[in-house]
Amino acid sequence: MRIEIISGSPRPNSVTHRVSLHLQNLLQRNTGHEVGIINLKDWNLPVLQSVFVSVEHTPDEFKPLARRMFAADAFILVSPEYNGSYSPAMKNLLDHFPKQYHKPFGIVTASPGPLGGIRASQQMQLLVNALFGVASPYLLIVGSVDKKFDADGNLLEPSFQNNIHNFITEYLWLAESLVRRKVAA
Repeated sequence: MRIEIISGSPRPNSVTHRVSLHLQNLLQRNTGHEVGIINLKDWNLPVLQSVFVSVEHTPDEFKPLARRMFAADAFILVSPEYNGSYSPAMKNLLDHFPKQYHKPFGIVTASPGPLGGIRASQQMQLLVNALFGVASPYLLIVGSVDKKFDADGNLLEPSFQNNIHNFITEYLWLAESLVRRKVAA
């Protein structure tokens, strides 16, 4: 299975990106899945003008991104909270591509504040529904992210490991079940 983690902050030195790195490392160490990170700071997508309906119908500068988006079997969205919602850059990225019918999504929000982007997570659930994706009901909400993960994605607060374990376990159960069903169909 090909999982793309979309790291939703376009800011350099994003503390939210630390969670993306941790999840990628964890999944690569403990599963046989291919796991990549689409870091929004690396893609200067214009404001949506047209949907990239296929790799062939994508501007050349974004074809590498389109290949990854179309090849993904599953996604994990990692976003900071911006004014009570998720990253506008993430919305812009997802709007550039067709609906993600029946693809599994994990929802992760992170913030230096104590609530960890809980309001953004609620908005992201609505977004996944609008994409015709299937959201894992177990969310990963990371408050005080700058104290829980270092810049390389290493977990600094061992007591948070159980939250990560539960998120990954539930997400993989959903993603593997949906992808297996899709392959069998």
